[in-house]
Order: sequence, then structure tokens, then C-alpha cells
Amino acid sequence: MSTAPQLVVHRDKELMAQAAAARLITRIVDAQSSRGEASVVLTGGRNGNGLLAALAAAPARDAIDWSRLDLWWGDERFLPEGDPDRNVTQAREALLDAVPLDPKRVHAMPASDGPHGTDVEAAAAAYAAELAAAAGPETMSSAATAAGGPVPSFDVLMLGVGPDTHVASLFPELPAVRETERTVVGVHGAPKPPPTRVTLTLPAIRAAREVWLLAAGEDKAEAAAIALSGAGEIQAPAAGAYGRTRTLWFLDASAASQLPRELYPAASA
Repeated sequence: MSTAPQLVVHRDKELMAQAAAARLITRIVDAQSSRGEASVVLTGGRNGNGLLAALAAAPARDAIDWSRLDLWWGDERFLPEGDPDRNVTQAREALLDAVPLDPKRVHAMPASDGPHGTDVEAAAAAYAAELAAAAGPETMSSAATAAGGPVPSFDVLMLGVGPDTHVASLFPELPAVRETERTVVGVHGAPKPPPTRVTLTLPAIRAAREVWLLAAGEDKAEAAAIALSGAGEIQAPAAGAYGRTRTLWFLDASAASQLPRELYPAASA
């Protein structure tokens, strides 16, 4: 079931990143207090990495029990391990290497020089199997229970929004955004390099308790306006990304500049 998006607009991308990082700390601590652990899906790109850098700089980060945090990825560039363009490589530089994570709970997507070689479909199937193995009973009857198996009920799943409205590696009109059964798929011919990727599908994204979409910069303004104005998810994948209990859009003033006035939140920082 879709949750109506809530919008939070900040003056600039730095404030947006800091506010989102502060909220993420609170969300993780709350989940760990209630269940003993938390599960978060990270996103790459300038806004995702900006949030991770803000989290690394936040004194309150020490409130998180990093050893009880599972980290997953919404998508990954299918490149060799350690490639600087891989999302996991950038996340390690921005935050992960600075905090005491349990390596077994850092679930990076397979690399192109990993056990599956250059077979991106096999890599996607392996990640789907890893997600299914980590899924709890509550997801067994969720929207993500499909031919590809269930996924964990992520506490927060973060997505950057591209200028073309893509999220993760779900690009407008391409086969991956139409997928309704598998939870993870390989992507061929992505319109931005590299063309080969691994991505969660919309059914897997919608299994998350909360989905957060991040958009900062003038180049994201049109995409935000389209996605938030009733566009279809095939043409505007960001429009199809929502959580089971909450969907939050974090925007800076530039990214919010083309929103219809009725969408613009009354209380914005």
C-alpha cells in the first residue's frame, strides 16, 4: 500500500544532508532500542555520499550500536571490487571505514570480478538470495514476497533521485522498472555509465518501513516536480518508490523550486 510522500525542504544541500543524517541516527537508535538491531539500505551519488559524510561528522553517531546494524545497497555499478566508482567503495571512504561495523553485516552487492564473474544476472540472483536469507517472518506475506523471495523489512531505504527521475538503477522505460516478481535484477544498457548494474526492484524497495528520497540541486528540480505530481512509475521511477509506513522526500530549495505550491511544505528549514 502506497504512503503519501512527506516533503522536507532545506535551504541548501549541506543543511539537507545534516538534517537527514540526524534523522537517520534517531531512526537507527529507535529501531535498535525496540528490536536490538536495525537495517538500512544505502544509496550512492552525490546526495547519498553527502549524507554519509554528514553522518561521519555528527557527534551523535556514537549513539548508534554499529555492531548491530545491517547495511544493504539499493544498487551498484557492476565493476571490479575496489573500483572508485562503486557505491560501496565511496561509502567506505565517506563513513564505513570510520565506524566499528560488523563486516558480516555489510552486504555489498557482488563485483564484476567476484565469484559470479561478469554474469550480472547471476550476481543479482545471489544478492536476492542473500536478502531472502535475512528476511524475517513479517516480510513473508509482504509485497516483496515474490518469485525472487522476500527481503528484510528495512528500517530505512534511501534513494537518490536522478535528473531523469531514476532511483537506484531503475531508469525510465527500461525493463528493470517494469519488474514485478524478482527483488534484484541485472541492468543492461543503463543510459548513464557504466551501462551494467545490479539493482533492487520496486517490489523490494516497497518492503521498507520508510523510503527516503534525496534530491538537491537545480538539475533535480524538474525530476522532483514530475515524480511528485502524479507521474507513472514506468516513466518516472521515483514516483513508484514508497515505504510501508512513511515516504520522505528531502530536498534543498533548488530541487524544490519547480514544485506546485500545494505540494510545498508549510514548515521548511
